[in-house]
Amino acid sequence: MTGTSPRTSALQLIETVVDPGSWHRWDEPVDITTDDPAYRADLERARERTGLDESVITGEGRIEGRRVAVVACEFRFLAGSIGVASGERLARAIERATAERLPLLAAPASGGTRMQEGTVAFLQMVKVAAAITDHKAAGLPYLVHLRHPTTGGVLASWGSLGHATAAEPGALIGFMGPRVHEALYGEEFPAGVQVAENLMAHGLVDAVLPPERLSEVAARVLRVLCGDAAAAAVANGDRAVPVAEAVPGVSPAAAGAAEESPAGPAVAGPAVAGPAVAGPAVGREQEAAAGRPADEGDAPASTGRGESPTGPGPGGPSAEESIRRSRRPERPGVRDLLRAAAEDVSPLSGTGAGEHDPGLLLALARVGGTPCVVLGHDRAARHGDAAADGPGGGQPLGPAGLRTARRGMRIAAELGLPLLTVVDTAGAALNREAEEGGLAGEIARCLADMVTLPAPTLCLLLGQGAGGAALALLPADRVLAARHAWLSPLPPEGASAILYRTTERAYEIADRQGVRSADLLAHGIVDRIVEEGAEGVEGTEPSGYEGFLARLGDTLGAELAALRAQDQGERLAARRARHRRIGLPG
Repeated sequence: MTGTSPRTSALQLIETVVDPGSWHRWDEPVDITTDDPAYRADLERARERTGLDESVITGEGRIEGRRVAVVACEFRFLAGSIGVASGERLARAIERATAERLPLLAAPASGGTRMQEGTVAFLQMVKVAAAITDHKAAGLPYLVHLRHPTTGGVLASWGSLGHATAAEPGALIGFMGPRVHEALYGEEFPAGVQVAENLMAHGLVDAVLPPERLSEVAARVLRVLCGDAAAAAVANGDRAVPVAEAVPGVSPAAAGAAEESPAGPAVAGPAVAGPAVAGPAVGREQEAAAGRPADEGDAPASTGRGESPTGPGPGGPSAEESIRRSRRPERPGVRDLLRAAAEDVSPLSGTGAGEHDPGLLLALARVGGTPCVVLGHDRAARHGDAAADGPGGGQPLGPAGLRTARRGMRIAAELGLPLLTVVDTAGAALNREAEEGGLAGEIARCLADMVTLPAPTLCLLLGQGAGGAALALLPADRVLAARHAWLSPLPPEGASAILYRTTERAYEIADRQGVRSADLLAHGIVDRIVEEGAEGVEGTEPSGYEGFLARLGDTLGAELAALRAQDQGERLAARRARHRRIGLPG
């Protein structure tokens, strides 16, 4: 419910917005292929209840005669959550809208990432944000109507990138869902903060509009954003540029396929991915040519099913062991790494525009001899409640920290310096100030900036990798992980609260979600793993990690130098391709 109004389904909304008789679906059917019987049953019930095969609907219609592309979530389908199949459907629709020079209207209503599919579902945020960024870079309008509720990764990606953004009256709009906040912190989120009208008062949405006014307002906005010449071309179905020119990274063959039929996509959608499972690690290899130590690395293309083409391998430590180790107060952080492996370190303070966040370190340095810009989550600013058996530890990252990160990205782009990001966070700040300060939008803009940054980029997963605060610094050319680092859509306790209304099954969920470094390697999210060795034993002081930090420094220096030597065009194309294929069948 939004206020006292009944929930509007995705199809009802679309029929309200587009001209009568003009709606054409673009969606190809997707199959259920998961091996998890409980998840399969959930999907089958959702299909029966909604008459849809997934949580998103895409297609085209006309608004006052103008062709527009539309993507919308159906909340009744597993809370509008985004998994691999729905993420791929969204990305293809956005790419098609770009190729056909269509304005795009998005109407999300979602709880965020689909917890049953874990980290590979979480990574769909990256490719959807990248597709939106391409659409906007092509000079095409992107309008967003946030429906009740819109939370989590959907708000922190395509829900926050619109040229103009409206929201339903009374809609719950927020980064962290209230139930998860209560489960993690034992208290209700402050009332009235995550409400459309409050967000408008804080400049985060442009208007509060009921569905029946959306068509009128969208038409008025598009008359300005498209211009008369563009409007005439779009209304007549003309395409101003070839598809391959309109969408960066789209091959001529794929472009031709996209132009085949106005009624639907030429390529069938992917199968619904099952839950992420513990995948095999790729065998160790010596990389002497690059001066790299013998770590796991350079995984073959992921099959998307937790298997690599080389067959099963050792699974590594359990999710519980890695999560517990990553949360130890004595574990080294980005400052320890710079002390051990960098020279000429010059810290920079805040955004340069009056904001500072102790949770984000920005510095200029030479790492392994290579000059670079360093962005890192700062464990040195941690709270006193760090513990190995629950969330916490580390300064939560707020909007100012993400704006500081974007300052670092701009410096790297302007000077052509490599960018090194270090992920080690228990999560984003989850409070009134963060929500009203635009946390979700800053995560979305970090994703967009990282994906398109012309400078070479390298990400190190050093420890905890919880939620959007971690993902915001992830989409790099290369991604390395310490053995006990991990990446998850939420702190595991939050995922447990969503699925089971208790935090007590956190490690079980983390194991199923594929959060470990070995799982990330198998799925193509990580390129190599740096072993931590015996230094990670219980009770080790920070100084006991010197060997690990020295290896990290050597590895990072070699990786940065190699990235700097690559052709920029080839490097950027490879970056886009890696994030585009995550979670898809090989």
